[in-house]
Amino acid sequence: MATDVNIPKRQITPIPAPVLPISAPQKRPLEDDHAPPVSSPLNPNLDVKPTKNQSQLQPQSQPLSHDEAAAMTREKPARNKKETLKKRESKAGLGLGADSSRATPDPKVKDLPPNESSPLRYKLAPPKPSDFETARGPVFTPHHEVPAPDGSIIQFYETSEHVYNKKSFHYLHCIADPAFPSSFYYRQTEPEPFGPHISFEDAATYMYMDQSGRHITTDKGFRSARANVAVRQGRWYWECKITRGTIKSNANGIVESHGHVRVGFARREASLDAPVGFDAYSYGIRDVQGQKVHMSRPKDFFPPGEDIKEGDVIGLEIQLPSEQLHRKVVQGQYNPAVDLIDEDEPTAEAANIVRDRIPIRFKQHIYLEKIDYHTTKELEDLMNPSPVGPSGTIGSRPGDKPNPNHPVPALRTLPNSCIKIYKNGRFMGTPFTDLLAFLPPASKPQAQVGAREGMDDGMVGYYPAISVFRGGAAEVNFGPKFWYPPQGFSDLDDDGDVDMVDMVDADTVQVASAPLLSTRRLDKVRPVAERYDEQIVEDIVADVIDEVDFWMQDGARVIDRTGGRDAKAETTAGIVPAREEIKELVQDD
Repeated sequence: MATDVNIPKRQITPIPAPVLPISAPQKRPLEDDHAPPVSSPLNPNLDVKPTKNQSQLQPQSQPLSHDEAAAMTREKPARNKKETLKKRESKAGLGLGADSSRATPDPKVKDLPPNESSPLRYKLAPPKPSDFETARGPVFTPHHEVPAPDGSIIQFYETSEHVYNKKSFHYLHCIADPAFPSSFYYRQTEPEPFGPHISFEDAATYMYMDQSGRHITTDKGFRSARANVAVRQGRWYWECKITRGTIKSNANGIVESHGHVRVGFARREASLDAPVGFDAYSYGIRDVQGQKVHMSRPKDFFPPGEDIKEGDVIGLEIQLPSEQLHRKVVQGQYNPAVDLIDEDEPTAEAANIVRDRIPIRFKQHIYLEKIDYHTTKELEDLMNPSPVGPSGTIGSRPGDKPNPNHPVPALRTLPNSCIKIYKNGRFMGTPFTDLLAFLPPASKPQAQVGAREGMDDGMVGYYPAISVFRGGAAEVNFGPKFWYPPQGFSDLDDDGDVDMVDMVDADTVQVASAPLLSTRRLDKVRPVAERYDEQIVEDIVADVIDEVDFWMQDGARVIDRTGGRDAKAETTAGIVPAREEIKELVQDD
């Protein structure tokens, strides 16, 4: 509908022009005495505001322009001049600058590397008069008699009144000695019977031995025992005679026996409640069919029909590289191209033996207790591969198999290491090569309070080991006079070492010249009895070194601790607090 009314037109609302700020906002006010004296594209203004001193001489006649105000807001305050490093250090040395900050932070106290570490030191009560008496062996109670193959009678005893190495602890006899005051008077010792033998403490329960520690048997399932000597480098030989075992096998393959025996070598981590060869820490030979066993996997080794029966003497030789090469392997520094020839360097640095142990009492005995080495997950997985993994099973790829350059120290093997077997002096072959490394960090202690990884206590190595089963019995011979010296085994030479030539097979002998055998100490095969003597010397030297180390920690002076908890002993650095009295150990059979 049309209309005559005039409608006014819409007008656009005027918008005022935005007012821009004179300068960007500043986080903090700046003083006006810092303006660039030279113009630049970012500062085209050549007029510089006079300083405070100039402003007092020249009064301002005109107000500041916008550019001058902006330049004034951009000016920075003058910084305080810091003292030089030398000046601050000199003030700190004179005690003048208490509030002066150090140029460098306080030095951090770093843990000493394993090759520079000292044994842990415990605060102990004074020794009792009985602690100075000679260490005593176990109590022998007659148990039963067994006829030997030669018609003689073997008397077996049940041992008691001694501790067992179990629950991840290792025990060694000790005695109080007035010559070791800084070590709280305690040092290592050996009780009777002296010499190399089967260890009474390093054996499973329900095992019976004779009083010399050479014969062993049991009426239970498989039990194992280790000798009291460890092999760490070189070539060593020992024998084991089967006194009660397999008699014969009939035509149907049924074995008639009085029990079973296994022999071999075992590390400290190997279980004593299982036969030799049960896990990755031991290598064994079965009497049944002469099979070799490692990680519970028996494999044929002896020729068919060649069993181990009563009266047989099994000789075992182990060959290990030098400790210098061994340390290169476990530290990841082994290079096959450079370290191809293993040389026993007389000038090489000796191993740093660190023995963290504390005296404990057990009935009428006193022992040094230390945390023993324990099984590792890597070797448990190697023994029982998991079906789950990127490669299906652990160790299925060549790079995952144990080798000297394996990324995991526990899975590194020793070059030129092997175990050879002899039967009644006849070479039977080499069932095991590339033995697993044992020096830390390949061996680790049980994770608990006081356990330190990477420490070599001098007792890691491969031990002669023997296992018996339900009446099986054996006798050990660590030399130097053997029953059946193997072919090529010579008598003691001029320097007291035993020489043995290499065997290619049962009928071939690789003869080496005498000068060549005498040039390399590690190439000579020696009886384990000699290794026992070396081990005793090493223990004495380690005790003396620990005493000197503790003496130096005490400020190169002998502190009299015969009075008990004296003030000097309380303030001595590096001593771990312990009980008022040496603890009593209780073990259940």
